[in-house]
Amino acid sequence: MDRRGKVDWPPSSACFFREEVTLKQWTENLGANRVVLALSIARMSDALGNSILFIAIPLYVAQLPAPLFARVPDSVLVGALISLYGLLFSGLQPLTGAISDRMSRRKPFIMIGLFIMGLGTLSYVLATRYVDLVFIRIIQGVGVAVTVPAALALMATASEHETRGGSMGIYTTLRMVGFAIGPLISGFLQITYGFNAVFITGSAFLFLAVILVQIMVNEEPVDVRAVRAQPLRIIDPEVFTKELIALGAAMFLMASAFTMITTLEPQFNSRLDQTALGFGIAFSALTFARLLFQIPLGRLSDRIGRKPPIIAGLLLMAPVTALLGVAATTLQLTGLTAMQGIASAAIAAPGFALAADLSRRGGEGRQMSLMAMGFGFGIAIGPLIAGVLAVYSFALPFVVGGVLCVVGAWIVYHYVPETIMKGHPHPHPTVSQHPSAAD
Repeated sequence: MDRRGKVDWPPSSACFFREEVTLKQWTENLGANRVVLALSIARMSDALGNSILFIAIPLYVAQLPAPLFARVPDSVLVGALISLYGLLFSGLQPLTGAISDRMSRRKPFIMIGLFIMGLGTLSYVLATRYVDLVFIRIIQGVGVAVTVPAALALMATASEHETRGGSMGIYTTLRMVGFAIGPLISGFLQITYGFNAVFITGSAFLFLAVILVQIMVNEEPVDVRAVRAQPLRIIDPEVFTKELIALGAAMFLMASAFTMITTLEPQFNSRLDQTALGFGIAFSALTFARLLFQIPLGRLSDRIGRKPPIIAGLLLMAPVTALLGVAATTLQLTGLTAMQGIASAAIAAPGFALAADLSRRGGEGRQMSLMAMGFGFGIAIGPLIAGVLAVYSFALPFVVGGVLCVVGAWIVYHYVPETIMKGHPHPHPTVSQHPSAAD
């Protein structure tokens, strides 16, 4: 009602305008532009479609005949499938990243990779032997290798330097949401409807991701003449700089540290007198801690710099990982894994943002693939390290993991430059800035 007693209805357009501006400013400050949100939602669907298999594969392996591996325990067969997938998609990423750099097109690679992953997941319904699963995992590994470098390269070019930490926080958070929800859906579907329902649902989420990318992601045309004038180099010293290699090493150590406990689940359950549910709760604490802290810590890196959160995360990861070997109760184990989640959140979003800050035009696919490679190799190798070292002492792998995290913090401190001036969200003048922020 105005001062003359008349009702102002509908509310004035100025009110709506103020609210619209406020919402727009909030999303811009968070780094949530259209492409960032589209890629993040697509990666959430992708992660959901992939994580649905986490629960199903171990059970499925036990049901399928494996005449070529008759004397190999099921646990080893499952571990081999997991490691094969991780090693394959990590090892292929420099090649697929180089090809996407050569084409200077990211969107087609993302869609093709997601489609390959969807077909691979759907083909599980046709598997009749363990060796079929090996070929399917190879197909899925190729699909991920095609998708991830292109998606990260597009994130690097689509995000603004001043809010890149927040953008990467959104991207990694929604991906973690997919990983957290997938196993729950898988367990329900497997119990209620059987394995085929799990595989069909997983493939449906991956095909949905293809549709979302097609509809929501607009890729700006790029002049590729300068890029294609150069010979195709998968390993290029000008692209694979020591700074990016150091960041990839930090990702590797982070992933290795928090995946060590997966191999030793039976030992943890026996030592702590807990069930698989107790172990599941402890492992889920890591995921939920990352979900809570990923975006805030990414935004913090936009304000105080990228290096401080990464180094602090590695230094926190070190003692927390070392203490896992002496955890005496499920509550202690849960608290330690939650702290690992906070530490990994401090490393991941700022780390991806810093890699994007340092990437060069025409090399984003290969350069950002170093980060994904480090993470993928960590997931594949961390459990193997734990399994080997635990033969000598249960606590030994966690002590080694903690020491390596300290080494990782030293590597980042000495070899990685800062790209944010302290207290001011603009690039440091001594650091080469990404063209998307400089132009």
